[in-house]
Amino acid sequence: MSDMISADLVDLDLSAETKEAAARALAERMVARGRVTDLEGFLADVAAREAQMPTGLDGGIGIPHCRSEHVTEPTLAFGRSAAGIDFGAADGPADLVFLIAAPAGADDAHLTILSALARQLMNAEFTAALRSVGDAADAAALIRGEDPAPADEPRAGAEPVGESTGGTTGDATGGTAGVAAGVAAGGGPGEESGEEESRGEGAGGGESGGEGSGESGRPFRIVAVTSCPTGIAHTYMAAESLENAGREAGVEVVVETQGSAGFTRLDPAVIAAADGVILAHDVAVREKDRFAGKPTVDTGVKAAVNRPGELIGEVRSKAARGEVTAAGGAGAGGAAGGDGATTQVGRGGESGEGYGTRLRTWLMSGVSYMVPFVAAGGLLIALGFAIGGYEINKAPSVMDHFVWSQADSWAALLYQIGGVSFAFLVPVLAGYIAYGMADRPGLVPGFVGGSIALTIDAGFLGGLAAGLISGAVVLAIQRVRIPAALRGIMPVVVIPLISSAVVGFLMFVVIGKPIASAQEAMTDWLNGLSGANAVLLGALLGLMMCFDLGGPVNKVAYTFATAGIAVSDPSDSAMKIMAAVMAAGMVPPLAMALATTVRARLFNAAERENGKAAWVLGASFISEGAIPFAAADPLRVIPSSMVGGAVTGALSMAFGATLRAPHGGVFVVPLIGNPLLYLVAVAAGVCVTTALVIVLKGLRRPVPGATAQGPGGGTDPSAPSGAKQPVAA
Repeated sequence: MSDMISADLVDLDLSAETKEAAARALAERMVARGRVTDLEGFLADVAAREAQMPTGLDGGIGIPHCRSEHVTEPTLAFGRSAAGIDFGAADGPADLVFLIAAPAGADDAHLTILSALARQLMNAEFTAALRSVGDAADAAALIRGEDPAPADEPRAGAEPVGESTGGTTGDATGGTAGVAAGVAAGGGPGEESGEEESRGEGAGGGESGGEGSGESGRPFRIVAVTSCPTGIAHTYMAAESLENAGREAGVEVVVETQGSAGFTRLDPAVIAAADGVILAHDVAVREKDRFAGKPTVDTGVKAAVNRPGELIGEVRSKAARGEVTAAGGAGAGGAAGGDGATTQVGRGGESGEGYGTRLRTWLMSGVSYMVPFVAAGGLLIALGFAIGGYEINKAPSVMDHFVWSQADSWAALLYQIGGVSFAFLVPVLAGYIAYGMADRPGLVPGFVGGSIALTIDAGFLGGLAAGLISGAVVLAIQRVRIPAALRGIMPVVVIPLISSAVVGFLMFVVIGKPIASAQEAMTDWLNGLSGANAVLLGALLGLMMCFDLGGPVNKVAYTFATAGIAVSDPSDSAMKIMAAVMAAGMVPPLAMALATTVRARLFNAAERENGKAAWVLGASFISEGAIPFAAADPLRVIPSSMVGGAVTGALSMAFGATLRAPHGGVFVVPLIGNPLLYLVAVAAGVCVTTALVIVLKGLRRPVPGATAQGPGGGTDPSAPSGAKQPVAA
């Protein structure tokens, strides 16, 4: 640890007012030590990690961190703010700020030390000592696990880094257990199954486990998994928080931390003996099926950091009610014991989320899996039209007629492959909506229902209904109490059979006809749009495309457009809608690129660099190219983008531009009807957005050093880079 933090990496009078400025101030100290090679690039990686999930923690702590190619060796910088800095924590601003920098290829030993620091931040005595220390060298010594005076002597209870003794963690002498002590106690990744179990048993303290305990006379036992996008900080804080809460509640908690340095799987015997499971994660849990058949709470990693006691109480309540997760395969159900009801583990059904939030999650699950089929199929069909003309849709099957030397044969091949890809759209949409609701058991009825929607001409509305019905049916089946002997065949026979039959009956006999009629009515309405109505629809779609730049609202508009052209012979109105949607989606990144070119002084160095990439992203119809600008200055960038998008969408509809391809940007201009006017519409929206952004940014009070590279950098010094992403394990 001694080479990771020293007195010159500590600022006890951090004067920054924003988290961006705080990150810059601490990062500049790293640059001065030669630990960071590119200040702006590193800050962009920090901000990109911050955009994934706020790094503020309850208790006045901020832990901005990332893995970056601009870091030469793992480094910590610490700052203490008198006024506090908002890092997004629920309880208010942070006064203790730790900037954690790890190289893209950091070794396990260094990551172990960083994770140990994360655990120590959950120690109230450790943070209290940092708040009261008066000297930078003493603060660095505390973090290293040494007595503040003299700083070069190991403090009692702490051991040199790398000399792990196993055993259990405890309070260090003086009440500030150092990071080195945390590592020595096995606080790093990859040591869960042994030492953490001993901690859990110590926490039990002879209490009986209370409600939901599997056996009288022993504590309630919980196994948990924690993981976060970078696997450095929140992963280990959540583990420490759960263990501390378990200790207070008299519950044994054994945690598997799936962090950057890999993970050591919990002993199967420990999992089998557990009475409940907590999955606290923001990335997919690896080998999740190991925990099937047990009472489970599935939530985000910050919930385990901020409210571990509630999660422990929730899993104990589920155990008391006999609620367990669905078995992941044959024989898995036997692990649960008893014949309690089953509830599916699914992020869409997370406790505390409202129905609207869950519904959006389910729908976005289906859309996200459907979009690649749209892009591949649509572009193949468009290429077929480009090579063979619009009559290629009448060509015979290439199975019957294909001439290697004829362009028309190749055009027909591309068109027919694209048509097959398009045929999957509705089944994939329905299947993965059901998957979002009920996990893998929802796939079979979802795909069956989506295929039926195509058969009865219910289209995308039918696919949406089929997906939601399939997920609901599977969840209902999983709540039925069944004999233990039948649990092994539930996921492979019983659930697919019953759910497919129920969904098929409902789609064919009950709701299919009304949905097909609604789909036909919507199609007729679109075909009848003309004049002012079409222009207003184009403006609305433009607003939606630019509202959240690739988020749910953007995807709704895009899905609406692609649904119209996902047929062998799309209507003229459907192709106009597709053209308007793509044109509007190109506006924000192109406008930001233009703004950084014509008024560079209004943007900091990182934003100007992002502007170069935005030219290509915007031209390729990748709206996300504007996200770094929107994240740094949302109140100016997003409204400006929406106005420009509305102008472009309205003009595209007014000009009668059409498009058969669902993606491609300027690279599919040859496939666009009225291409010159289409480009005029795009240019008009870009100019409007650029002008608004420049005016709005010019009206704000200038921030000293907005374009400087030194201390007190720009107003938005660490806007996330569109061209770079933090390196995550």
